Amino acid sequence: MQYFDKDSLFFRGFLIFVAMKPQNIGEHTPVGILGGGQLGKMLIQAASDLNIHMHCLDEDPNAPCAALAHSYTIGSIRDFDTVLNFGRSKKIVTVEIENVNIEALELLEKEGVLVYPQPAVLRLIKDKGIQKSFYTQQNIPTAPFQLYENKQGILNAGIKFPFVQKLCTGGYDGKGVQVINTIEDYSKLFDAPSIVEDKIEFSKEISIIVSRNAKGETSTFPAVECEFNPQANLVEFQFSPAAISPAVEKEAALIATKIITEMNMVGLLAVEFFLDHEERLMVNEMAPRPHNSGHHTIECCETSQFAQHLRAILNLPLGNTSLRCPGAMLNLLGEPGFEGAVYYDGLEEVLTHKGTFVHLYGKEHTKPFRKMGHITLIGATVEEVKERSSQVKGMLKVIAR
Repeated sequence: MQYFDKDSLFFRGFLIFVAMKPQNIGEHTPVGILGGGQLGKMLIQAASDLNIHMHCLDEDPNAPCAALAHSYTIGSIRDFDTVLNFGRSKKIVTVEIENVNIEALELLEKEGVLVYPQPAVLRLIKDKGIQKSFYTQQNIPTAPFQLYENKQGILNAGIKFPFVQKLCTGGYDGKGVQVINTIEDYSKLFDAPSIVEDKIEFSKEISIIVSRNAKGETSTFPAVECEFNPQANLVEFQFSPAAISPAVEKEAALIATKIITEMNMVGLLAVEFFLDHEERLMVNEMAPRPHNSGHHTIECCETSQFAQHLRAILNLPLGNTSLRCPGAMLNLLGEPGFEGAVYYDGLEEVLTHKGTFVHLYGKEHTKPFRKMGHITLIGATVEEVKERSSQVKGMLKVIAR
């Protein structure tokens, strides 16, 4: 008996049944990522749980995403034609770094590709001068600032010490920032468009991550407290929950939500704050993507920042962001004085410690202060994980062979 004769009622019923089945997200939502670094790698790891096909564009054939992406295209994320051709075969395009060709993304958006965060958001955030002006226009608290076109303009202004110069574009991971305390520091000034702001005397630096989907639903993660490496000027430790009052936590969440809503942004936004000694918050800067200050959410929260970013750009219900437990995150930075093929000295010892999770990014070469991985520690209290994170920091060194 031919059960699947093309003219049989059984076969026609079978076709209707197949057509009515829910479609798989991964098969019908090809997502492109501009950038192949560690943020993209962890985004791909989260996407695999929903069988979402992630396609990556990066000029480094050995970048962290290369071994995990559904497809991997070698090319520059700053080249118009490369980004345009890459994006045209995707339903959604997202970024793991802001330094991308925005003109190509604007054209993709006009052609019907969903670009999240939107090109207009990337334009606003990519230039710190425009970003700071947005804060003042929206009555969002931030440090007083002035815009200058070059070094000579700053020298002519006779600005009172101390002050901070930040390049309008091109700075990341602590680069593009100079603290000017005395006249001798003038030699460090950048000769490029930049903002100059008062040096804020703050008690803490905190970060809060907010997400928003296309339906306009928003959700915030609990705030984290950041400690910076004084040499590299980038985050070395972060702790969650932050040691701040409920009122400060609530205000930070409200400010972050206001920012992402006013920009009409879809995706994930990390907002970094200064908290002064009178418990006043000032926005320092923001990043429209998964962020270093949210890595702990993989182990510490009901939903990780990477899963939340995917939910937002796919317009899915946002996940629960509650803390499962206190946690600390330690950045694994390349040791000063070492450059070459990477070697993780002390890795085996760290792996014996309970409640310790090692994430190596897969970068083959190390150099001083390069982000090579991170370690998350979980425990019963913040005090406990702070103590253990200091111990672990001394155990694992990122050196060259």
